[in-house]
Amino acid sequence: MAYSGMTASYHGLHLMNIATEECSLKRVPIPSRRFHGFSTSLWSSNGFQGKRELSAYTELVSSCRCSSTIDQLANLREKARPVVQFDFKEYLQSKAISVNEALERAVPLRYPEKIHEAMRYSLLAGGKRVRPVLCIAACELVGGTEELAMPTACAMEMIHTMSLIHDDLPCMDNDDFRRGKPTNHKVFGEGTAVLAGDALLSFAFEHIAVSTSKSVGSDRILRVVSELGRTIGSQGLVGGQVVDISCEGNSSVDLATLEWIHIHKTAVLLECSVVCGAIISGASENEIERIKSYARSVGLLFQVVDDILDVTKSSKELGKTAGKDLITDKATYPKLMGLEKAKQFAVELLGRAKEDLSCFDPKKATPLLGIA
Repeated sequence: MAYSGMTASYHGLHLMNIATEECSLKRVPIPSRRFHGFSTSLWSSNGFQGKRELSAYTELVSSCRCSSTIDQLANLREKARPVVQFDFKEYLQSKAISVNEALERAVPLRYPEKIHEAMRYSLLAGGKRVRPVLCIAACELVGGTEELAMPTACAMEMIHTMSLIHDDLPCMDNDDFRRGKPTNHKVFGEGTAVLAGDALLSFAFEHIAVSTSKSVGSDRILRVVSELGRTIGSQGLVGGQVVDISCEGNSSVDLATLEWIHIHKTAVLLECSVVCGAIISGASENEIERIKSYARSVGLLFQVVDDILDVTKSSKELGKTAGKDLITDKATYPKLMGLEKAKQFAVELLGRAKEDLSCFDPKKATPLLGIA
C-alpha cells in the first residue's frame, strides 16, 4: 500500500504473528554476545540477538517445530551472560507521550478552524510514533537529548501524516479507514483533506527552523531542512509513490523495482528521521552513514511485514482495509517471493539492521534495536 501505514506494520512486527499462525511460543529473553548482555527485541521487548539467535529464528520460520525451538533458545540463554532487561514498550510509550504533547502544542486549534481541525484530526489520531521516536533515539545515540530532537521529530510525524492523508484519497489508494477511524477526506471532504496535508507539509519545515534550540548551529538546521526536502520530493516519497501507482496491475514488476519503490516510498522517511536526529546531535559522517544503513533495512523490513499482514490479517486487526493489494493486483513481497521467502527476507533485513548498529554503545543503541 502506498506510503504504508506504520502503525499496522508495527503491530504485526511481533514474532509470533510473522513466524506462523500455528505456533504459540513463550517470550524467551536471549542476551546477545555482541551487545554485551543487553537484551533487546526482535519485534517487541524481548527477542533474538546475533547470528546464533537469528539462525534459531530462521529455523523457527522454516520448520515451525515449536517445542524443539524453545529448547534451543533456552540452551542459548544458559550459555550467555546475565541479562540486563530493557523495557522497550515503556520506552516507546514514554517517548510517544512526549511527542503527542509536543504535537498538541505545535498545532493548536485556531482560525480558520476547519483546516486546523482537519490537520489535528489526523496528526493526533494516535499510532506508535515510530518515526519521531527513531529521530529522538538516533539523537540520543550520539550524545543528544530528547529536547534537542523534538522539533525535528515532530516534523517527521507531520510529514508522515501528510503522506497518509494524501495516500487515502480516492485518486490514490481510496481508503475509508486509517488507524481504526474514518479517513480525513471521509470526515472533512476531499478538498480540505488535500489542503490539510499541504499545510502539515509546509509547517514541518517552519517548525524545524523556528523551534529548534538555538544551541544547534544553523549549518546543522540547514542540513536537516535539506535532507527533509530531498526525502519528500521526486527522488523520495513522491518518486516512490509515482512508480508504485504506475506498477499497479503490471505483472512484469520484478523484485528490483519493488525494492526501489519501497526504499523511496517507505524506507526513505525512516532513514530521514534517524539521519536528521543524528545531524541535530552533531554526529560524525561515519556515524550518520551507519545509522542511515540501519534505517534503510528497517524501512524495508516494515514494508515486508506490512505486505505479509495484508494477506494474513483482518481489517479489524490492522485498523485499515485488509486485502487491498490483492484486489488491485499490486506487486508485493509475498506475491513476488512467496509468503515463506518473504518472512525469511524479513529475518535477513533484521540481521543487517543489527549489524549496522554494532559499532555504537550497546546501551544507547538498545532503543533502535528494539524498534527493529
